Amino acid sequence: MSRVLEVTGLEGGYGAVQILYGIDLHVEEGEFVTIIGPNGCGKSTFIKTVFGIAKHYGGQVLYRGEPIEGLRSDQLVAKGIAYVPQVNNVFPSLSVEENLQMGGNSLSGNVLSRRIERALDMFPDLRSREHDLAASLSGGERQMLAISRALISDPNFLLLDEPTAALSPLYQQQIIERIDALREQGITVLIVEQNARLSLARSDRGYIMANGKVVLTGTAEHILNDPDIGQYFLGTHDD
Repeated sequence: MSRVLEVTGLEGGYGAVQILYGIDLHVEEGEFVTIIGPNGCGKSTFIKTVFGIAKHYGGQVLYRGEPIEGLRSDQLVAKGIAYVPQVNNVFPSLSVEENLQMGGNSLSGNVLSRRIERALDMFPDLRSREHDLAASLSGGERQMLAISRALISDPNFLLLDEPTAALSPLYQQQIIERIDALREQGITVLIVEQNARLSLARSDRGYIMANGKVVLTGTAEHILNDPDIGQYFLGTHDD
C-alpha cells in the first residue's frame, strides 16, 4: 500500500493566528480516514492548510512523496486532489448542470459530458434535478452536488470538511455511504466530521484532535469501541 498523504510537524492558521501545532498524519492509498475532535480544535484548519487555503507556517506536506506546501489550490487540483468545503460549496444561482460544468470548465466538451454523466451515476438523486437551481435543493442534495462537482476534476484524493453538518439523519447516512462508495472508483478519502460515530463506522482509521494537536490515533474500530475515548470524544456524556 502506497502513502498518498504524509504530514509531518504541520503548523498553520490564519494571518498571525496560529491554530495548528505540529500535526503528524498520514493516509494510505484507498483508505477512508476520519478526523474528529471538539469544535474549534483545528480540524477544518488542517484540511484548509493542506489544500493551500489556510496559511502554512511550518512542517512538511507530502502528496505521493512530493512536497506540496505552498502550492495554489488549482495546482493541487491538477495533481488529483479535490476539496469540498463545509459551506458556500455550490453556486445557488446556477442550475445543477451548470454547477457541475463549473467543476470542469477547462475540459473539452466531450470529456466534461462524460464526467458529468459519471457524477450523476454516483449521485442519482441529482439526475432529476439537473435543470433546477442549486438554491432550490435541500441541504443533503446541495452536499451531493458539491461532492459531485469536486469529482468532475477526476481526483484520486478527496478532502471533505464536515459534509454531514446540519443535515437530517437520513441524509447524513446517505452522504457517508456515497463517500465510502467512492473508494470503488479508486478515490482515497480524508474527512473531517462532526458525526464521529457515523463516519468512523465506515473508516479504516481515525485521528482525534484537540487544541490544534493530534491527541490520539488508531483504527476506527478501536476508537469506536474504547469506552474512555467514547466518553470524551464521541458524545456519550454531557460536556
